[in-house]
Amino acid sequence: MPVCVAETSGTEVLRPHAEHAFAAELAALAAQDDRPRPDRWKLSPWAVATYLLGGTLPDGTLVTPKYVGPRRIVEVAVSTLATDRALLLLGLPGTAKTWVSEHLAAAVSGDSTLLVQGTAGTPEEAIRYGWNYAQLLAHGPGRDALVPSPVMRAMAEGMTARVEELTRIPADVQDTLITVLSEKTLPIPELGQEVQAVPGFNLIATANDRDRGVNDLSSALRRRFNTVVLPLPESAEAEVDIVTRRVDQIGRSLDLPSLPDGTEEIRRVVTVFRELRDGLTSDGRTKVKSPSGTLSTAEAISVVTGGLALSAHFGDGVLRPGDVAAGVLGAVVRDPGNDRVVWQEYLETVVRERDGWQDFYRACREVSA
Repeated sequence: MPVCVAETSGTEVLRPHAEHAFAAELAALAAQDDRPRPDRWKLSPWAVATYLLGGTLPDGTLVTPKYVGPRRIVEVAVSTLATDRALLLLGLPGTAKTWVSEHLAAAVSGDSTLLVQGTAGTPEEAIRYGWNYAQLLAHGPGRDALVPSPVMRAMAEGMTARVEELTRIPADVQDTLITVLSEKTLPIPELGQEVQAVPGFNLIATANDRDRGVNDLSSALRRRFNTVVLPLPESAEAEVDIVTRRVDQIGRSLDLPSLPDGTEEIRRVVTVFRELRDGLTSDGRTKVKSPSGTLSTAEAISVVTGGLALSAHFGDGVLRPGDVAAGVLGAVVRDPGNDRVVWQEYLETVVRERDGWQDFYRACREVSA
């Protein structure tokens, strides 16, 4: 198997797992964490929350925030993992559900890779177990022929498993989790055996609000979860801060130059996305139509990162309106018919009339023509 490096240099892997990328912070927290830790947890609940929210440790070590939002949300999520209830992170696309899930698993178990990616084609084997058919044919049913799922491994080792996009998984496959979460056991009827969870096991699932009605969770399964809703950033300043931090992290991993004066363009992208998302301009004076897309913080990060790459490779290294305009257009206009009308109206009635935005308006008009 490939080996991940414990550095953020980006020289060996494109995106290290959280436990490797932030290994120094996790080690510093573990060294100074004198609070009680649940069985098999690498850190105490207090230290896990500090890892996600950021802070300065007694020895001066700076812990960077991984999640910018209400502290209570993180505290509830961490506390849930310390109980026998699983955690469901719910929210709109782009509200950092996967990001929070990964960092929670990294801080609690030191391993964020026990992951089931939910899709419409996810089979039961992805949650329970499969078989090595060469071994099965050669030696018959046995533990050596069994291929454990990430959930089974987490149960046996007292780790945190992750299930992404739970509501995209077919309902009958979802319900495979009921026995796992209620009885803390996974039967293996072919062998007349079972795997029982050891202390430390828990599960984090994510689902987005846009998937309601796709494969709704049964009431029996939903009762096994404590649901925590991750909201969109409360203010434009908070969203600008999130986008700036993530673009800087992604840029360093891709060896892109740091943003010398990119805050203005980031603020513009965030403002456009928030106004179209809310259906109202930031001053509260003008109602605008909303496009079909979510225009999330994650999409703003993608637009600015793409603009940074354009600026670095085809510009002067300074983020300018022309570098982000095409990305903004692509994020807003998902439906070429309706969304294009929404965008043109917003461009002409809001952006065109805004003081100091003429360069942004011209760049957007050029790519929208």
